[in-house]
Amino acid sequence: MSNNDDQRQILRERTIDLESLKALAHPLRVKIFDVLSTYGEFTASGLAERLGESSGATSYHLRQLEKHGFVREVEGRGVGRERWWERTPGGITLGSAEMKETLAGREASQLVMREWSSNRERTLAEFMERGYDELTAEWIEASVVSLTNVFVTAEELGEFAERYMAMVAEFAEQHRDQRTPGSRPVQIQFHAFPVIDGEEIPLNDTQEKGTES
Repeated sequence: MSNNDDQRQILRERTIDLESLKALAHPLRVKIFDVLSTYGEFTASGLAERLGESSGATSYHLRQLEKHGFVREVEGRGVGRERWWERTPGGITLGSAEMKETLAGREASQLVMREWSSNRERTLAEFMERGYDELTAEWIEASVVSLTNVFVTAEELGEFAERYMAMVAEFAEQHRDQRTPGSRPVQIQFHAFPVIDGEEIPLNDTQEKGTES
């Protein structure tokens, strides 16, 4: 594997630590992170206009996000004191043991996940409400909103999620910097989780003995 491949692999699999997660765990920072992820490069004033905030606030939060590696300044763009920002390439994972085992980690994770969920629900709702009026038939036909219910074990779900995420990572890597005519921002959402009020089917006697042997 080349150095560039090593770097891309590291970026895709970054698991953030507690301090970085706490830095992200602010509603406006999550929104800034989402806007840069979805639409690409912005200035602090452009983000302020889009989010209905002051440029001073967005500038401050951009610097905090930069400090923890979530965003970076776009080199070679901007005139005078103007600064353009982009999301640091690669995915992030909220999954370290430290986050699960500490109250601070769980609270920060829950805040970030709530904000992410709210932003994604809003994006999907806007597509459902306005897509047929504002998008071409080609884009509507290419889009997918799907729901599938299955009975699986935790191990089977984990294996499926790993395969799916590998496919998405490869697709995203191929198109990450694409700005060709006809392209536009597209969001790929994925959720796979146990239904909380469902019940786990118990093992029978034979399966339990097989597990113990």
